[in-house]
Amino acid sequence: MDAHIPQDPMILLSFVNMKLRDRYPSLDGLCEDLNIEKDLLQEKLGAAGFFYSEEENRFL
Repeated sequence: MDAHIPQDPMILLSFVNMKLRDRYPSLDGLCEDLNIEKDLLQEKLGAAGFFYSEEENRFL
């Protein structure tokens, strides 16, 4: 993952959910705009016990 993205899973969770809430209507849009590999993001947050809810547009 890119160096400008938080590496700590809890900070990453907060960062991504804030971006999804405030700016992006989907995870695809966030990943494309920030040049983040979607699979790696989901893997990193998944390892910490979180999953992306498309319905809620956030990680739970």
